[in-house]
Amino acid sequence: MIKTHKDLEIWEESIELVINIYKTLEKFPDSEKFVLASQMQRAVISIPSNIAEGAARQSRKEFIKYLYIALGSLSELETQLIISERLGYLKEKSLFASIEKIRRKILNFIKYLKKRNEKK
Repeated sequence: MIKTHKDLEIWEESIELVINIYKTLEKFPDSEKFVLASQMQRAVISIPSNIAEGAARQSRKEFIKYLYIALGSLSELETQLIISERLGYLKEKSLFASIEKIRRKILNFIKYLKKRNEKK
């Protein structure tokens, strides 16, 4: 059993995604700093934040709810990256691979938690 959210690999990997997104956004044009870049910052920060909040909740059911919220933020970020790519602001393909890896891990963790709930 996990002690805190900091023990979760998905939390750690989502923190790394935050760092990588922030570094990428430094290269965006000034005209996007308060629009698309700002939206992307909110979305990416939401991912590890919801994992942490869910881990602090009292039940697995609540934890799963927050993991789904983190997945929603991950999809929101992915959409914003696609828009950025189509606008010519983004050349970094590895961000998409990171998103997919985190998505798979969160979904697998949700399955694991649901199975543990069934065994109760």
